[in-house]
Amino acid sequence: MKNKTAVVLLSGGLDSATTAAIARDSGYDLHALTFFYGQRHGIEIECAKKIASSLSVGNHVFINIPAEIFKSALVTGSSIDVPKNRNAVDNDIPATYVPARNIIFLSYALAYGESIGARDIFIGANAVDYSGYPDCRPEFFEAFSSMANIGTRAGVEGSPFSVHTPLLFLKKSEIILKGTALGVDYSLTHSCYDPDGEGMSCGLCDSCLIRMKGFRDAGVPDPTRYRSR
Repeated sequence: MKNKTAVVLLSGGLDSATTAAIARDSGYDLHALTFFYGQRHGIEIECAKKIASSLSVGNHVFINIPAEIFKSALVTGSSIDVPKNRNAVDNDIPATYVPARNIIFLSYALAYGESIGARDIFIGANAVDYSGYPDCRPEFFEAFSSMANIGTRAGVEGSPFSVHTPLLFLKKSEIILKGTALGVDYSLTHSCYDPDGEGMSCGLCDSCLIRMKGFRDAGVPDPTRYRSR
């Protein structure tokens, strides 16, 4: 089952690293896309490079998207603060939502995949332990997959795309256990939305709180450097 090719979205975070490891373990040759869109946590770009190297990614493409098109607390220079110690059961979409981010990222993956002959796209989205983003929900991925196969030459000529979301219904602890079993080095990953200048995680944003709880529930040591615990 070797020589299958997949495009994987590799952010440098815990979920995308685990997803890439799952795709590799499934027999895919990996081509990774990493995006810089002016995010505060730009350190994840360097993490993505290290993860790609550790997983023997065949080709790693970096894409710059102008930060000016996004209004989000995640974008450098934004006047919107990153929420801290947010209620875990708060159903409001937080200020860290980046407008249409997964639509844009998956569109690049679709174009790249069609160009290199890859029909499988992997994304580390999660709809269980996450911040409530609308583009991390199963109905979004179903709709995107349908669009991909009616809006591309490959799709209409009978070579359909599959968007794989292997983490979609897993708890963060389950994701960590799966990645650990596959040999993912989580010390290479970064999750914090608001790191300091040395790349230390804040320990208070949604992503940090979810990450900390995930490692605690999994019974796996958290290798993250936090400035607040």
